[in-house]
Amino acid sequence: MLVLRLIGESLGFAWRALKSNLLRTVLSLLGVTIGIFSIIAVLTLVDSLEKNVRDSFNFLGSDIIYVEKWPFTGGNTRDWWKDYIRRPNVSFNEYKFLKANLKTAQHVSIYANTGNITVKAGSNGINKITLRGVASEYEFLREVNVDRGRYLTLDEIEGGRNVVIIGYEVAKALFPKIDDPVGQFVKIKNLRFKVVGVNKKQGESFIGFSSADYECIIPYDSFRKLISTGNGRSNELGSHIGLKGSPEDVGLVELENETRGYMRVKRGLKPSKKDNFTMNRPEAIVNAIGQVFDVLGVAGWVIGGFSMLVGGFGIANIMFVSVKERTSIIGLQKSLGAKNYFILFQFLFESVLLSLIGGLSGLFLVWLLTLAPFGSLQVILSPANIILGLGVSSTIGLVAGIVPAAMAARLDPVIAIRAA
Repeated sequence: MLVLRLIGESLGFAWRALKSNLLRTVLSLLGVTIGIFSIIAVLTLVDSLEKNVRDSFNFLGSDIIYVEKWPFTGGNTRDWWKDYIRRPNVSFNEYKFLKANLKTAQHVSIYANTGNITVKAGSNGINKITLRGVASEYEFLREVNVDRGRYLTLDEIEGGRNVVIIGYEVAKALFPKIDDPVGQFVKIKNLRFKVVGVNKKQGESFIGFSSADYECIIPYDSFRKLISTGNGRSNELGSHIGLKGSPEDVGLVELENETRGYMRVKRGLKPSKKDNFTMNRPEAIVNAIGQVFDVLGVAGWVIGGFSMLVGGFGIANIMFVSVKERTSIIGLQKSLGAKNYFILFQFLFESVLLSLIGGLSGLFLVWLLTLAPFGSLQVILSPANIILGLGVSSTIGLVAGIVPAAMAARLDPVIAIRAA
């Protein structure tokens, strides 16, 4: 109870001291406010950017390995691509070979896609559409949100039937007067396809990836009727083999090793030869992005650090002045039995309270920033950044006030009273 009383009295002294010198308090707050705003604003924007970018790559799925010709993240030299361009594309036969032999994969599928396709229905048409051909089990690799109708059946996929799932914007453009276009027909490269499903509205992708709203999904064999792919030739449109691993295979190590072995056997590669295929993982992109955002976060700390340094010196200066002004009061308190730690806490609480008010002001400005429109970027002030802002401002107040508080605590009561 004594400790709580001392804390309450110290906070009371601190609050009265801050109110009695309002202009001085506000000027001291500015440095901390600007510093906290700079740091937390940058970290909030970086976190929001990273989250939006990571969400944009969700379509790649998780616990998945993609066997492809090209790597996701490129190489480290200017002419890295010369080695890859001569590689063969993955083939449909390789897909069937992996599907028949892999023991550590839960699902295996192959798909291919191309852009700038024109889709027509009667007198209506829409261009720049992504056309994707998918084999069985594709829906286990990437999420397909069918809103109306259904997904492709196994018979339709294996038989190469002319059926299609269209995106929300495609349905809207081709069938503006029809609420449910399931059962209608569209033309893709002069071939007639029956609409069996319509995807749920996805919205615009943050980093400009083609949205599922502007996509058509057809069976892989139907796709091959329109565009040459899956033969393994290096000059054709590349296909992608996707492998879904099991949760028990931590890091997908077993799946990667087994797949590499079977691909090398299928392609007849000798032990001395390098792989002429790439095994891509979505987390490689995420890790590369994470490194970029780590650098931006450090930049935010550097920018905000200078403001915090100025704010800390401002608070320290104010506390020295406060000790000077209240020297006689300190003497009276000590002569009436106030302990050194009470005087110490009194000034430390004042310093921390001053810094906390500055930190809260900075966080309030960051919250106002989150209300501003940033297009498709969603800016969110996370609880972690709020706690960080309060923690940093409290630390600055503690460090800035420790020396003036210690000086006040060590004052001789007789000398302090005479200073009045």
